[in-house]
Amino acid sequence: MQETEQRSSTPVAILGAGLMGHGIAFLFARAGHAVHVHDRSRAMLDSLRARVLGICGLLGANADLVERIHPQAEMSPAVAGASLVIEAVAEDLPLKRGIFRELEALAPADAILASNTSALPISAITTGLATAHRIVGAHFWNPPHLVPLVEVVAPEPRTLPVAEALCAWLKGIGQHPVLVRRDIPGLIGNRLQHALKREAIALVASGACDAETIDDVVKLGFGSRMGVLGPMEQSDLVGLDLTHRIHDVLMPLLDTTPRTHPYLEELVASGEVGMATGKGFRRWTAESAQAVRDRLAVQLVRAARARAGG
Repeated sequence: MQETEQRSSTPVAILGAGLMGHGIAFLFARAGHAVHVHDRSRAMLDSLRARVLGICGLLGANADLVERIHPQAEMSPAVAGASLVIEAVAEDLPLKRGIFRELEALAPADAILASNTSALPISAITTGLATAHRIVGAHFWNPPHLVPLVEVVAPEPRTLPVAEALCAWLKGIGQHPVLVRRDIPGLIGNRLQHALKREAIALVASGACDAETIDDVVKLGFGSRMGVLGPMEQSDLVGLDLTHRIHDVLMPLLDTTPRTHPYLEELVASGEVGMATGKGFRRWTAESAQAVRDRLAVQLVRAARARAGG
């Protein structure tokens, strides 16, 4: 109990007040931490508390938690007393490397340093840094206040204790950390997600079906059970012998395009990039696009409230 109380009063620093940063700040503030949030944009800092209050309203959280969040225009005061620093800026390698170079001089020597990168290898960020031994990945899924998963990456054996300590932090704020033991681009979730997308795009490009059919098959077929039954569980459920027989038939036939599929390249080159332009794999009106956003938001909020017991 004493350890929990000490941890809950420990300052945390979030670098980046944008889409991911303000949601991560909410999670730590809700758990009782003082949260210092640094961003170079004055506008992002000025709107930070209002955006966190919006999350409080969405999830029925106590609005007083916003008093634990402290916007900081300079990095030094944001990280000075922090035991945990999470970088949550854009997926820009030089930008991230520059931030961690600054942290070498500014962050406490025993602070855990983590990057919220969703695709970049941690080793690409930390190469040549003296603090590489305490830098790990902490990939929160968007939006972090609604999606509980965090992929924690231990890029090398000496960072494993740091990653395990970060997992304990994340469990303490109500998230569900999973440990990624190799420093691989895309981590686990994005590799699985884009493996599915590669086959989906190939099926549409081959004329086997249209994009609407792909979405229906996923949402109304295997997707309807994936929230409670992962692919490894499902394989064990039906039997690995059956899985083996299916693989013998399917694996030689699945798409193995070693780069971006030409069909996707053609759509992007023609300016058909999705909802923003009214056409991508599917056609969209402003109303139909908003209906999808609303449907997703309702589902995520409902699940988040259920996890919080409200």
